[in-house]
Amino acid sequence: MIATLGPTFLRPTFLVADVVRALTLVSLVVASIGWGGTAFPVMALSLLGVVVPRMLGLRPAFDVLVCVLVLVAGWSSVFEWYTSLFLWDKFFHVVLTGLLAAVLYVIGSDLRAVAAPSEEPRVVVAVLALAAGLAIGAVWEMGEWLGHNFVDSAIYVGYDDTIGDLAADGAGGLLIGFGLPWLSARRTVLRPGERLPR
Repeated sequence: MIATLGPTFLRPTFLVADVVRALTLVSLVVASIGWGGTAFPVMALSLLGVVVPRMLGLRPAFDVLVCVLVLVAGWSSVFEWYTSLFLWDKFFHVVLTGLLAAVLYVIGSDLRAVAAPSEEPRVVVAVLALAAGLAIGAVWEMGEWLGHNFVDSAIYVGYDDTIGDLAADGAGGLLIGFGLPWLSARRTVLRPGERLPR
């Protein structure tokens, strides 16, 4: 993983996503003070979710999309939209988990655990992204179960909901996998000591 946080801060390429990152930091404070309970850990997780794409130097469209969806997902939890808005939960399990699976694939590629998306057949990339989506979904569902049993019983869990969420996670990973060669291209990466051209 190649950090790009410092030298590229507020550069035009990253500006929109950096504004969303700043809003996420503000949201962490506002949600924690205004709603308390599980709002802090949820928004703290959201903050992590918007920082990692920046560290990876993802192409701007990919970066912005991940950041906006992560921020909306955090507030959706705070406002309990997942249980009050029809299919809101499933939408985020497909779209956001799919994008996070793509981020996980990029990390794996940087660590040389998997080949770069451009070096593998598209079907292979899609299947690996599906596996990443299912892995992210499994960790999330275990986190929900732990939260329900040990933090706040209002956190909704249920067998049908869990299976449906995991199916949506896998579908999101599979779908985004076909677009991964495009999403992972044109990254801004800086190695230690390297500077952006003026």
